[in-house]
Amino acid sequence: MNTPIDTYLVTQSDLSNGRTTLDVVQAAVDGGVDVVQLREKHASARERYETGCEVRDVTADAGVSLVVNDRVDIAAAIDADGVHLGDDDVPVSVAREQLGADTIIGRSVSTVAGAKAAEEAGADYLGVGAVFSTTTKQTDPDQSEIGVKRVSAVADAVSIPLVGIGGITPSNAADVVAAGADGVAVVSAITAADDPESATRRLATAVAEGRDRR
Repeated sequence: MNTPIDTYLVTQSDLSNGRTTLDVVQAAVDGGVDVVQLREKHASARERYETGCEVRDVTADAGVSLVVNDRVDIAAAIDADGVHLGDDDVPVSVAREQLGADTIIGRSVSTVAGAKAAEEAGADYLGVGAVFSTTTKQTDPDQSEIGVKRVSAVADAVSIPLVGIGGITPSNAADVVAAGADGVAVVSAITAADDPESATRRLATAVAEGRDRR
């Protein structure tokens, strides 16, 4: 995968301080974000599609990759660059068959075994977490607060890129990247920030600092 994933925004309008997802995405794009994932778990398929069409226009104009959380059908409908899958979603192979060989397919994992399986299945990148405590997503105990040592173990075990996710802020992002992650994926660190554009820039700076510490 040739797409940079240093800074990766996961959208969630109910964590955006009253702003629309489109406004948050535009600010993150202005701040240099590399990837946007359309999440919006609370929204209907119609709402996700309509928001996705708006976000697609912004990301396409900026040359920023757009992936859709869970929904292969919405990814295809809005001509997204890819889809991000979890344990309860369709297998990577099915998404690949539906969306094509050039589509970016990400996979959420929490363990080394899961990471190896996702790579073998054909995932292009991994979202590894939850690295730290988070209230954004409910996770099983073995998927919670896995820490940077687990990130390092996963990075050593696979050859595909990975982003750390879960409780990541500009204050701890460098630790995640220093441990081996290629980038960081965040929700509220950007969506709930007073200034999402500046928050995106701070994350990019932290990622660069973490890379320098390796």
